[in-house]
Order: sequence, then C-alpha cells, then structure tokens
Amino acid sequence: MISTKGISVVIPNYNGILLLPLILPPLFAALNNTQLSYEVIISDDFSSDNSVGLLKSQFPHIILLQNKSNNGFSPTINKGIFIAKYDYILLLNSDVKLTTDYFKNLLPYFDDKDTFGVMGRIIGWDDNTIQDGGKYPSFHGVKIKTSGNYIPVESKDGDKLYSMYLSGANALVSREKIQMLGGFDEIFAPFYVEDFELSLRAWRMGWTCYYEHNAICRHRTSTTIKSNSNKNFVKGIYYRNKMFLHAIHLQGFKLFLWHLQLIPESVLHIATGRRWFFYSLKMFFSSLKNIRLSKINFIKLKGAERDFLSVNEVVIKIKTSLDKFKTISIK
Repeated sequence: MISTKGISVVIPNYNGILLLPLILPPLFAALNNTQLSYEVIISDDFSSDNSVGLLKSQFPHIILLQNKSNNGFSPTINKGIFIAKYDYILLLNSDVKLTTDYFKNLLPYFDDKDTFGVMGRIIGWDDNTIQDGGKYPSFHGVKIKTSGNYIPVESKDGDKLYSMYLSGANALVSREKIQMLGGFDEIFAPFYVEDFELSLRAWRMGWTCYYEHNAICRHRTSTTIKSNSNKNFVKGIYYRNKMFLHAIHLQGFKLFLWHLQLIPESVLHIATGRRWFFYSLKMFFSSLKNIRLSKINFIKLKGAERDFLSVNEVVIKIKTSLDKFKTISIK
C-alpha cells in the first residue's frame, strides 16, 4: 500500500441534520491545526431528515456517500473506510465534537509500527463529565465483559496506556491495518459491540490499541437508537452481538465453557420474563453460518510468520501493562 501522509475522517450519519453543522467546523479547525492533508467522508445511512441536502448545500467539499437503504453502522462506515486515501483514518460519530488540538497527542503513537489505533477522552457536550476513558479488560466467568472504563490518576507525557478497545465514536486508526482486517464485521449490524470486536481482532494480530487522556472530544448523548428502535429489539441485538463476539473469538475449552455458561443464563433470562433474550438466541443460532465465515476470514489473515494471540493472552498483556500506572475506574 502506498503511503499518503494525512488524515481521512469517516463519519457515519443517520438523521444528523441538527448535529452536523455543530461538529464539522470544530473538526476542520482540528484538522487544519495538524498541517497535514486531509479529507472528510460522510457515509449517510439513508437519512430521512435532509442531512444529504444540508451537506450538499453547506459543505460541498465533503465526500458524500449515500446508502440506498438503512443498513446500520458497520456497512455504512465501511464504505468510507475503503475509499479513504490517507494513512490515518479518524472514525468519528456525528454527535462528537473535537477540540482544536485533538490530534496533537494522537499522531505520535503511529511512530510505532505496531500501533493499530488510539482513542481520546470523551467528555460531556456542555460539561467536563467524563463519559468514556480507556477500556479495561475483564471477564465474568468465561464471558468477556464489554464495558469497563478507566482513567489515569495522573497523565504524564510519554505514558502509553493500553485500551481493550477503541470506541467507534472517536478512534484514530491505521488505514493499512483496518483495511487489512476488512473493516468492521458487518455481522454486527445494525449496531453495538462492533468496535470491541474490531479492536480484539487487532490485538490478536499483535497490534496495539491505546487511550490518550489528553486528547479530548465532546459527546452529546445520542437518542437515535433509543428513539428509533423498540427497547426490547435493542436489547436483543446487543446480547446477540455479545454472543457473536464470544463465538468468533473464544477457542477450544474456553468456547465449550462459554456454551455451558450460556445455558443457565438463558434459562434465568427467559424465566424472569426477559423474552427479548429468546430473540437474541434465535438470531444467534440462525447466524451460525455467518459466524463461521467471520472466523474463517480472520484465520485467512494468519501468515506463516504470525501466531494469533488468544483472548486470554490479550487480556493478560493489557492488564500487565496497566499495572504500571495508577488508574481509577469510571462508570
């Protein structure tokens, strides 16, 4: 792949007409502050609010991609990822506003050839409440927990803090590496867990994901998913996708134990009236062919010189590194 120094910003959009005019000017200010070449790609997921019209009239220099139907996060952002031309891709949600020096502390991470990507600290749109920090790895039994944030007690220049995954809301990643991985796995559409799974693939390849506390962006709490989807449907998708994550990445005895752990969990959820969990199970078992395909596609990346890390090895690597720093957990 030919190296082209610069930043490609990829923003998936669905009905973001009120937010786009608020996030784009700060984005351009942050990009101009890098003195690098850049492009902004907005991939629209069949919006119904005239987002496309707004972009065409007010931001004609943006590269605009349009879905012909509503496809969800992974297929929509992947379209932008695979036409990006610069070495670094910023994955950015349409409800996230960058600070002017956002890129200053992120770009040096890519001096290390093993860096997959780095995310910054997410704070409130109108206050300094920390919404997202680095992602701490943990298990519940053999289940991989997909939540758990930490922040450093003190942040010094030169500290490099590992993160279990990079939030899809703001992540600067290597174009070469994310394209090699095939982007986000579209089995996770329409939403949830896809950013964790992408980062886990990167870790298992031997690459690293980082959290940079001094790179700050602001997030306006989104109601898009909540307002446009039935809550039980959302829960069903979330737990289905967590099942996908385990089925794709756990191996051998760990995978067997996960299936065993799933039995009492399923009985408990259904017995207590959480009927959406039955919907999760139904979608999961109807997708076994696609799960196998996801595993095969990942295995194909393994060359003679590369051994994949197991999930457990990844977790140990991250925890061992973070033990060197003083951190605190946040919700």
